[in-house]
Amino acid sequence: MENPSVLLHGPHEAYVEDRPIPVLNEVNDVIIRVAYVGVCGSDVRFWNNGGHLSKVKDPLVMGHEAAGIVHAVGSNVTNISVGDRVALEPGIPCRKCRDCKMGRYHICHKMVFAASPPYPGTLTKFFASSADFCYKIPDVMPLQHAVLIEPIAVAVHGVQLAGVHFGSKVVVFGAGTVGIFCSAVAKNFGAALVLSVDILEHKLAFAREVIGTDIGRTAMPDSSLTPEENARLLMEAHGLDYGADIVIDASGAEASINTGIFLLRSGGTYVQVGMGRRNVQFPISEVCDREIVVRGSFRYGAGDFDTAMGLVGRGSINLEPFITKVFPFEKAIDAWKATARGEGIKNVIEAPRD
Repeated sequence: MENPSVLLHGPHEAYVEDRPIPVLNEVNDVIIRVAYVGVCGSDVRFWNNGGHLSKVKDPLVMGHEAAGIVHAVGSNVTNISVGDRVALEPGIPCRKCRDCKMGRYHICHKMVFAASPPYPGTLTKFFASSADFCYKIPDVMPLQHAVLIEPIAVAVHGVQLAGVHFGSKVVVFGAGTVGIFCSAVAKNFGAALVLSVDILEHKLAFAREVIGTDIGRTAMPDSSLTPEENARLLMEAHGLDYGADIVIDASGAEASINTGIFLLRSGGTYVQVGMGRRNVQFPISEVCDREIVVRGSFRYGAGDFDTAMGLVGRGSINLEPFITKVFPFEKAIDAWKATARGEGIKNVIEAPRD
């Protein structure tokens, strides 16, 4: 095969197939020889529901968290060279619309995002991108670690939208990859307290390992109680007399969303990072009565990848513990299934070598 790729044909139906090697269509284009692809929760959802393939006729190349080696560059490319090791920002905006010109390219309506139908993903041998969306990684960083720059950028975006600063008391719901990175970024932004909340003890144990116990704390809600009751218990247990300054939900779970709103102080800020059901029950009166600021956080925007690279480059976030298992390319489905079962923190798929 010239360009082996993992293609999703429908729910629970994916195969390794050949695809043409991409070409340099623009002077600023690059072609990346993919090395590793991280497994995201969206990959699992696509595997289970077909990845919205009803909107398109063709099967979909999966994957969007990727790192690799520059294979070819367009004639105008100066920031990277053939052979450079890079992390990929997997979405290319139009650069011309109102949102792009206002610096909010991540919500561009013409965004070409990897593995978002009909655009092919990164679970392939060769992937075409744009040079300004490729980030050189330090020589000491393993390529398999570089796939984590993408979820760190998600966390950076959410934490910056929340306005975390020195002294902030922050609660993060969900201790998966993005949730723990939100906690880690909040700590590095100066938070005085970072409370990680999850329903699984092994995830909370990992949060304690990564965030530490100086300002980091963990808690497991009681599923038999109402969100308001859980919020009150969390406030009492962690000295949040007036509530948290900031709540970030990285779970998408309705119970977490509601508990988070009740946990906030008056005038506090709530940021939704996690993707769950499209419609949930939501205590809107609490938002009005206490002037809570509610913000949505979508992927990452201007400067977020650079900030993520900086945090990792200076050693503020250690990526080594996050990689649970590396799966061979032909076992991509096993990686998705393992992630769906909640095994580990970040499973990674190795791209074809030959």
